[in-house]
Amino acid sequence: DIRNARHYDQARRFGRLVAEHSALLSQPDRLYICTGGGPGIMEAANRGAHEAGALNVGLNIALPHEQSGNPYISPSLCFKFHYFALRKMHFMMRAKALVAFPGGFGTLDELFEILTLVQTGKSEPVPVVLHGSAFWKKLIDFEFLVEEGVISPQDVDLFSFVDTPEDAWEAIQSFYRLEGAAQP
Repeated sequence: DIRNARHYDQARRFGRLVAEHSALLSQPDRLYICTGGGPGIMEAANRGAHEAGALNVGLNIALPHEQSGNPYISPSLCFKFHYFALRKMHFMMRAKALVAFPGGFGTLDELFEILTLVQTGKSEPVPVVLHGSAFWKKLIDFEFLVEEGVISPQDVDLFSFVDTPEDAWEAIQSFYRLEGAAQP
C-alpha cells in the first residue's frame, strides 16, 4: 500500500540503525530487532537489521490469512506461535523497548498490553516509543483519557512520540544511557 511506503522505509532505517549502533556496544548492552515476523512494517524492521548483518528475531503467529515468516528474519530465530498470549509473553520477557509504528489491531493490542503491564508494575519499565506522532495523536486522544479520569496524568509519561528513526533510537539510548547517547 502506497500510504504505508514511508512507514516501511522508516522502519527499515530504524532496524538498520539499531543493528549498526548495537554492534558497537558491549555484548550485554546490545539490542536486537524483534518483530511479529510478518510482512509490511515488521518485514521492514527485520530487513534493516538483516542488511546491517545483524541477527534479528521473528515471533510469527499461525493465522488463516498470514503467510510464514518474512525472508529477513534470521532463520534460527524465526519462531511460530499458535496462541497470541504465549507470543506476547515471549516478547515481553525479552523486550528492552517497544517502538510502535502505525498499525492496526495487533499493534494496538501489543501496545496496550505493554503499557498496562508497565503502568501496573507487573513489568519492568521499558521505553515505549510511538513512531509517527500525527498517526498516534489522531488515533488515540491520550489527553482526553486523562480529562475523563480513566488514566492518570503521569500515565502519558509511559511513552513518547517521535517522527524519525533516529529519534526513536535516541529515546532508547537515553533510557538505558547507552554509549553514544546524549545524556539528559
